[in-house]
Amino acid sequence: MDFSLQGKVAVVTGGSRGIGQAIALGIARAGADVVVTSRKLPDLEKVAEEIKGMGRKSLAVAAHVGRMEEIDNLVSKVKEEFGRIDILVNNAATNPAMDSALDVSERAWDSIMNLNLKGLFFLSQAVARVMKEQGGGRIVNIASVAGITPDILPIYSISKAGVIMATKVMASEWAKYNIRVNTVAPGMTRTRFSEALWSNPDILQGAMFRTPMGRIAEPEEMVGAVIYLASDASSYVTGQVIAVDGGTTI
Repeated sequence: MDFSLQGKVAVVTGGSRGIGQAIALGIARAGADVVVTSRKLPDLEKVAEEIKGMGRKSLAVAAHVGRMEEIDNLVSKVKEEFGRIDILVNNAATNPAMDSALDVSERAWDSIMNLNLKGLFFLSQAVARVMKEQGGGRIVNIASVAGITPDILPIYSISKAGVIMATKVMASEWAKYNIRVNTVAPGMTRTRFSEALWSNPDILQGAMFRTPMGRIAEPEEMVGAVIYLASDASSYVTGQVIAVDGGTTI
């Protein structure tokens, strides 16, 4: 099986830190040139420089993928710089609310859905059009185990369940264009994004009670599954969800 990404061009959203940063660096080590994008350019440039230090090409593009005009600008810049897009990793996400389903506001709902689901879908659509023209590609969506089983973050859970269904819809419709679409669903991972959860002793204890491996993940532990799904090693895999969760969803 060929896990190499040599000669491929990848775009990683939310690539400035946490899981996104680990993925960007990991797929660069596997041979890909990598475009990293998020809302803040300075953090992205640090990641891009590290990738260049590996001998790969890299581009940092500030973009909010919840805004349609910024999606178009991002895709145009990547095409202009690299001429193609072989891999898209949809990692960017937000969760501004920890309210219960009884208390969460419409504003929080819109913010979460706009980035986590709407932005993911329309960026995938724009990139899939490029992939169709060039003869194929691979899209890897980063969901969450919260999208498989209900979580203490209700709207986030709903958005990630939507990501899983979006993956299946896109995989079904775009297979004829040689575009494979799959999802990685991380369990609780030690990132700044989820720090409010794992730094809370009660929440952490509850999560570990449900996790047979008895610990939270490190961002780098998500990379292998992404490389598998982005490479020819998974050439007959599409529409699937790989839970990288220490057994939480058992």
